[in-house]
Amino acid sequence: MTPRELLALSAVQLAQALRARRTSCVAAMEAVLERAATLQPVLNAYIAIDDAGALESARAADRELQAGRLRGPLHGVPMAHKDMYYRAGRVSTCGSRILRDRVADTTATALERLDAAGALQFATLNMAEFAFGPTGHNWHTGHCRNAWDPSRITGGSSAGSGTTVAARANFAALGSDTGGSIRLPAHFCGTVGIKPTAGRVSRAGAMPLSFTADTVGPLTRTVEDAALVLGAIAGADPRDPTADARPVPDYGALLGRPVKGLRIGRAKRWFDDGLDPDVAGLLDASLETFRRLGATVVEVEAPDMEAIESAWSLVVGTEAASIHGEWLRTRPGDYSEQVRTRLAQGVAIPGTAYLDALRWRATALRAFSATVFDRCELLHVPTVAFAAPSIADTDIGGRPEMMQVLGRITRLTRPFSYLGLPALSVPVGFTAGGLPVAMQLVGRPFDEATLFAAGHAYQGTTDWHLRAPAL
Repeated sequence: MTPRELLALSAVQLAQALRARRTSCVAAMEAVLERAATLQPVLNAYIAIDDAGALESARAADRELQAGRLRGPLHGVPMAHKDMYYRAGRVSTCGSRILRDRVADTTATALERLDAAGALQFATLNMAEFAFGPTGHNWHTGHCRNAWDPSRITGGSSAGSGTTVAARANFAALGSDTGGSIRLPAHFCGTVGIKPTAGRVSRAGAMPLSFTADTVGPLTRTVEDAALVLGAIAGADPRDPTADARPVPDYGALLGRPVKGLRIGRAKRWFDDGLDPDVAGLLDASLETFRRLGATVVEVEAPDMEAIESAWSLVVGTEAASIHGEWLRTRPGDYSEQVRTRLAQGVAIPGTAYLDALRWRATALRAFSATVFDRCELLHVPTVAFAAPSIADTDIGGRPEMMQVLGRITRLTRPFSYLGLPALSVPVGFTAGGLPVAMQLVGRPFDEATLFAAGHAYQGTTDWHLRAPAL
């Protein structure tokens, strides 16, 4: 297979090709390393690329295949991850100045599980500073750029994860999602992104932002890839007491479940506010696709989403300020203006307001489930109301309009982070200007399997996920 043919494969397809010996782990690694080196000056998506270590790991993986030893379902698949997953003996900058030289003394559980599944990490990826920014801007490492139009934002905070997967310069990437940081780059870059149920994946060894809202998940080219990667990293972990102990389904085996008879909820109120006409048309077309597949689309009335979004702001703002309290006092000048301003706002949130918002979460989830999931198995809403804006137009630093600009980007993703629900972002087409757009499928707690089955069925009849940027 040629390098171009290799890079066009999904992670699942590459894993199959490697097992069948139609190509080698070294050939796949050489192809992705060359692609990464070529695109780095354009996209600024990588923090560090380990060429020598990656090629040595690929040679070892080939030797194991030749000996008949298969590590797991991702054996030999090259991956690069958001630079906030610690690996012992390596620097994890977290996109910051403060941690740019800190060497980790532990390895994240998610990385250990990908290693056990056979994946080969070749690089770390650019991200918003301390994962606290939805645009992909970073004033320390340089702004990450969208593979479909380098003048546009990638979305954040998993900026490099979204754009490298879209650019066919990475087969899959870990991101993190506290208020949309997987789903936003998935939408803006035209990839698949899954924010799992809170507690589905261990957070041990991952940089914290919010004690109660952080989640770990992948950005991939296909829903099938996302199901495979999530299945590899999910499950209980003694290093993380918040990781749920219930068994992890075989998501891949469940992908073929029929969509016929599935009830898909459509909520107009609040979710349609400010919706770009191009985005609205593509979302309507995606619902028509589900109807043709045999699903039933039902209108649902969601509860007060504005109140839920506000509660997210109180919880995450306070928890982020708590995590960064010492550095805010001793190293305020080492933060960018935007991140320092947002953290300072969190310091000012009264403790009673934080506790009220935290206590209300279970009540809000019950109300949401009663009004939405009593009528449908999954909810279909926009991921973002518009396609990727320009880097220049959103380069607002810590100016007074900062919260308004950032809030417009995250308003449709934050509520599901607060509620702890699983949410899958899947590409549904392109605007007239050639920018990708996504739908957000939201499910009941720990029902990622239904989201994957619906998204996979949709991708079985559309080709948006097969289109690649002309880079």
